[in-house]
Amino acid sequence: MFEVYSLTGMAAHLIILLLFSVLKGVHSITTVSKVSVKAGKSISIPCLYESQYINNVKYLCEGYYWTYCRYAVKTNKADPSGKYSISDDKKLKIFTVTINQLTNENTDYWCVVEINKGEDYKQYFQLSVTRGTPSLYVDHQRITGYTGESITIRCHHSNSGEMKWCRLGRNCVTGSSGSIDGAAVTTHMRDPNVFTVTMSGLRSKDSGWYWCAEGDIQIPVYLKPITSEYCKLSTKLHVYEFFPFLNFTTVTDIRMIIVTVL
Repeated sequence: MFEVYSLTGMAAHLIILLLFSVLKGVHSITTVSKVSVKAGKSISIPCLYESQYINNVKYLCEGYYWTYCRYAVKTNKADPSGKYSISDDKKLKIFTVTINQLTNENTDYWCVVEINKGEDYKQYFQLSVTRGTPSLYVDHQRITGYTGESITIRCHHSNSGEMKWCRLGRNCVTGSSGSIDGAAVTTHMRDPNVFTVTMSGLRSKDSGWYWCAEGDIQIPVYLKPITSEYCKLSTKLHVYEFFPFLNFTTVTDIRMIIVTVL
């Protein structure tokens, strides 16, 4: 009886350690799993990390096998070739890697957080590089909207499958309507091979990375709500078209023109 109890206790202890290790790894970094991209183009990939790693070095590692992957770029060491770039948004706890001039050799990567005196935390993602049209893509990977208003994202797809709109590290909307962090989301597929997403009542806190997904393919989209009335007015009234013909030299002059138009 004693031996059985001892073995059971040891097994339970090992199971607890294993679960802790697995959970720790799963929640360390969140990113896409697979992205379809066009050869010769660029792609930006966001990697979400936990708050305790804000001041750690982050990097991109290239290669299918973690043991043999090579450094591509690090937050404390730029890539002199310009092939790769990396930035770290410590407020959102997301570091973003950009890969330029994609080829069919650029397929396997790891988002990594460097851990001092320990094993680095990492998450694998795959790029499917094609010379034709990607199976899932957006018109622009980075888009700007105005707070309080709506913004529409068109996700072009070639396969038939369930489409969804997700925020990195948060929930997804899979039906015709829903919400993400309180922001209203509606979707439709009235246009052939286009999944249209509209987010309404944008707020500053809606800024961040999202993605369209179809099956195991995703395409990241960075959304940035802004509140600048100057940019908004310029876009709506095309003020920039007649600015060169006006005689003003100071910011005050510009403000007076805007106030007059309003």
